[in-house]
Amino acid sequence: MAEYDLYCFAQSGNAYRAALMLNLIGADWRPLFVDFFGKGVQRTPEYRENINEMGEVPVLVHGAKKLTQSGVILTYLAEHSKKFLPHGDDERLEALRWIIFDNQKVNGFLGPYRFLRNFAKPQGQPAVMEFLKGRIDNNLAILDKRLSGRAYILGSEPTIADLSLVAYLYYPAEEFGFDIAAERKNIAAWLNRVKALPGWAHPYDLMPGYPLPK
Repeated sequence: MAEYDLYCFAQSGNAYRAALMLNLIGADWRPLFVDFFGKGVQRTPEYRENINEMGEVPVLVHGAKKLTQSGVILTYLAEHSKKFLPHGDDERLEALRWIIFDNQKVNGFLGPYRFLRNFAKPQGQPAVMEFLKGRIDNNLAILDKRLSGRAYILGSEPTIADLSLVAYLYYPAEEFGFDIAAERKNIAAWLNRVKALPGWAHPYDLMPGYPLPK
């Protein structure tokens, strides 16, 4: 039996944050597939009662602990493993600032945009997609500027802030209809640095459920 269980599925960038962190710290973990697009397991009373009342992934199980929300999971794993942990109170707050910005602004818009473009039926209406794309462009510009002159979000070392922000950025460009790495050189270099970390894996290789049945 693995030390950690992670409820997840391959298309979820939110789950990818947790799965990637587990892999990077060398944890003994196993993915538990949530059939989000097929059976809609996350919407069942059983899932909400026994796994996550919010009806979401990821869910991390570690012994008697059951944790939800990727920022909480990243923080827990960093504190438990002493890896990718911000140093001191100032860095801890700065990492939290960027994790919240990510959840609300960066992947907070990228996730719905990708879902509406690839998985929703019907697809998102043009006006909605145009609105989301405008927000995405503005927020990626902020991220790209942050990464000018620094290797990682907080400085010379990767932390959970980086692992939060990469959530959707390794998914194929064709799923977005635009190439983030090609358009933003500082983001591209940063993604390559994260990709070079021992234990990195692509979300479609790390979690079950890809490709979706036709």
